[in-house]
Amino acid sequence: MSIAIEQTIHAVQVTLQTVTVGTNIALLHLLWSMLNGSFLLGRGAIFPSLQLSGFSEDESRRSWSAMRYGVWRIDELVSSWREYVRSEEKWKPNSYEGYRPIAIDNTIFWRPKLKGWAGKYFNGIANRASKGVGFALVAEIGEVDGHRIPLIRTIIRAHPERMNGKSLKNDALTQVGRNLAEDEIVLHDAGAYISDMQECNVPRYVVRLAKNFTARRNYLPESKRGRPREYGHYVRPLARTRKGKEIAATKPDTETEFTHQGRIIKVHGWRNVVLPGHKVAEEHETFNIWVFFDPLYRNPLVLGTNVTVLSETTFHLYLDRWPVEQIPLTAKQMIGLHRHFVFAYESCQRLPELALLAANILTYLAAVLPPMPTGFWDRRPKKRQAAFGESWVRLIFLKKPLLRGSFGKKGHQPATCQREFWHIDGKNDILNLLLGESVVI
Repeated sequence: MSIAIEQTIHAVQVTLQTVTVGTNIALLHLLWSMLNGSFLLGRGAIFPSLQLSGFSEDESRRSWSAMRYGVWRIDELVSSWREYVRSEEKWKPNSYEGYRPIAIDNTIFWRPKLKGWAGKYFNGIANRASKGVGFALVAEIGEVDGHRIPLIRTIIRAHPERMNGKSLKNDALTQVGRNLAEDEIVLHDAGAYISDMQECNVPRYVVRLAKNFTARRNYLPESKRGRPREYGHYVRPLARTRKGKEIAATKPDTETEFTHQGRIIKVHGWRNVVLPGHKVAEEHETFNIWVFFDPLYRNPLVLGTNVTVLSETTFHLYLDRWPVEQIPLTAKQMIGLHRHFVFAYESCQRLPELALLAANILTYLAAVLPPMPTGFWDRRPKKRQAAFGESWVRLIFLKKPLLRGSFGKKGHQPATCQREFWHIDGKNDILNLLLGESVVI
C-alpha cells in the first residue's frame, strides 16, 4: 500500500477520533469514498459511490445512516482536523506586520429542484435567485513548502429562518468579529462592504471595494458664506464618466510604489475617511483606501482597511484571501459533490459539510505528500495491473492493518446469563433439555 493511502486513512481516523464507535467507521467509509474519487464517478450519489469503493450493501447503509442520524457535529471534526495539522508542524500560518489573515467566503450548493427548501441565493450564472444550501467558510491561511494552503476554522450554516445571502454574510461576519484574536485580521472579497464590517463590529478587516466607490473627509471644508456645511468633501479614488462627463479622481494623500514578483506596483492612498452618508463627527469609524496599479492587470485594485499598516502589507494580506476559494472548488469539482441526491433537511446540511472538510483534507495532503506519478507520461510511472480494470479502488482500502482499535462495527453485547435451548419430543410430547448444547445469546 502506498504512503499516500496510509497517510490519508490515518488523517481521516484522527479527524473522526471523537466520534462514537460504529459511527466513526461508517463515516470513515464515506470520507474515504469522497477522497478516492468515487463520488465523482458516482455523480454525487451516496450508495453507488460507496459500492464503487468496494463496500458492501450493509456497509453502505451504515455509512448513509451515520451521515443522516449519527451523533456528531462538524465543529468537532474540524477541531480534530486542525489539531492534527498543527501537530505535524508542516503548516505554518502567514503573518504580515504581526497580523494573521483570516479569510471568509460564502459558498452555495445549488439545489434548484429541491422541494420545500426555503433557502434562495443569487446565482450569477442564472442571473436570478435560486434554491441552494448556503454555507460560510472561515479559514486561516498558511503555507506548506511555499504553497498557500487554507486551514478551515469553522463552517457556518445559514440560519433556518434567514436563508439568504445577506443574512448568511452578516451572521458570518458577526461570529468571526466576536471571536477574532488581537493579531488576526478579516479578509473578504467584494461581496461585503465597509458598512457591513462596521455594522457587524469587525475590529480589523481588509475588503475589496468597487471601482466607483466614494467616501468623505471627516472634517468640514472652508465655508465663507451660505449655510454651514455638515459633510466633508467627496473622495473618489478613481476617475469615472457619467452622462458623457468625466469626473476626476481625488488627489491622493500619499503616493508610493513597491516591487512584487519583478513588477513595480504604484499605489495611491487616502487616509481617515468615512462613509459617504456620514456627517462630520468624531465618533464615526474611519478607514483607509488604497488603489494598486499593477501593470499586469487592466483595472486597478481598490482596497479598504481600518488598520494602519504599509500599503504593501495590505496588498499581500488581500492576496491571502484567495486560497479559501480552493475548498469549495475542490469539494464541488474534484470530489464531485456539486450535485446531491439527499432530501432530508439534516442530510442536505451534513453532506456538503463533510465534502468541504474532505476538500480541505485533500488539499493539505496534496501539499505535504511527495509528488507521485499520475500515468505513464510522468518521469517515474507506476502502472496498475491490467487485470484490475476499473475495480482497483476496491482493492486499496485495507481495513484491519490501518485502523485503530477504536474503529470498528458496533456489535451486540453478550447476555450476563446463559440460556439453554429446549425442544419438544414429538413422540412423548415432553420438553427435553439439549444437554451440552447451551448457547450464549
